[in-house]
Amino acid sequence: SKREIKMRKLDSTKVRPLKSEQLLHIEDHDFALRPGFGGSPIPVGIDVQVESIDSISEVDMDFTMTLYLRHYWKDERLSFRSNKNKSMTFDGRLIKKIWVPDVFFVHSKRSFIHDTTVENIMLRVYPDGNVLFSLRITVSAMCFMDFSRFPLDTQNCSLELESYAYNEDDLMLYWKHGNKSLSTDEHISLSQFFIEEFSASSGLAFYSSTGWYNRLFINFALRRHIFFFVLQSYFPAMLMVMLSWVSFWIDRRAVPARVSLGITTVLTMSTIMTGVSASMPQVSYIKAVDVYLWISFLFVFLSVIEYAAVNYLTTIEERKQLKKRGKASGMYSMDAVQAMAFDGCFHDTDVDMDLTPFPDPCEENETRASQSNISNADTPRLRRKRSLKGNVGRIILQNNHVIDTYSRIIFPSVYIVFNFFYWGLYM
Repeated sequence: SKREIKMRKLDSTKVRPLKSEQLLHIEDHDFALRPGFGGSPIPVGIDVQVESIDSISEVDMDFTMTLYLRHYWKDERLSFRSNKNKSMTFDGRLIKKIWVPDVFFVHSKRSFIHDTTVENIMLRVYPDGNVLFSLRITVSAMCFMDFSRFPLDTQNCSLELESYAYNEDDLMLYWKHGNKSLSTDEHISLSQFFIEEFSASSGLAFYSSTGWYNRLFINFALRRHIFFFVLQSYFPAMLMVMLSWVSFWIDRRAVPARVSLGITTVLTMSTIMTGVSASMPQVSYIKAVDVYLWISFLFVFLSVIEYAAVNYLTTIEERKQLKKRGKASGMYSMDAVQAMAFDGCFHDTDVDMDLTPFPDPCEENETRASQSNISNADTPRLRRKRSLKGNVGRIILQNNHVIDTYSRIIFPSVYIVFNFFYWGLYM
């Protein structure tokens, strides 16, 4: 009746379908079911264009990638008549009303569809029922990294795609164009890595409760740039090791100079090692950089131990010589420092002191100096000074222990051999 028609027009709960929905006959079908439900599995082709690799995190062992994900399938329920055989393109509003593949990213931590200024979703339907569904996604996924060769390592990561609800009996996931289904932007680059290759592969995944599923893999290999770590870790470690060798050329009697140099290099090496460890995950195995830094630390530590041995043996040797001289002549020959410690007076040069009891040695020395009328050119003190100036090299050589002499050759030689072995093994 006319009254019923009028009431239908005034009912606000009834929404008139859009012209596109009327053309696709969406209301005439149940899109909760997949196309061809009850028959053979529906083939869904996939192709991917990688826009960028945003970051690689060693600490979290993951990577972040932005990509265009495109799905291809045929749904005869969406076929329509077209005189010009042209496709129709829709945005994301139609997606909620039809069936689309439920592809998800395996081992994904975070992911989202870009929505500026609107959701980056595109649906294109052809007259014969073929469908193209495209969306722009940023996804962060796990990458199981091996740091045993860090920072001379190459990491192999993969992004895996799979249907969540439909196993291989209902949905067959495959690469639409084979190996050409995966394309990348020409300007993709990373600060610490060089992208060696991108490849596409496929396989099967089994779940005990639901069965076998088709799985697609986006594989890529990343080779780390070594130059940054050479400047930040390797080169400073080399300099610290070489700096520790300077103590081998310092007089063995200069205790403060050699000890302070050794402690400084040890602390600096500890700082370098701590800085490298802070930026890495706490793995339970030894990395290549750990081997280099610990060996370098060992060289620096041994240079400190070397001087401890030199100082100890020097002290024992001087005591033996002092006893021999005392037994032979009843006199001890001491340098200025030893003499001052013995009698409390300052001496410019080596002195010979009798160990027998004697009066105030300071007054005796001053009286002897004031009564001396010998010319300055003939004094033993000046002769000793001239001899000292003329034989500086000989005196320095005599004042260094034999261990120092061997260390100047052994330490650099062994360190050079270690570097050749290390870089040859890991490069």
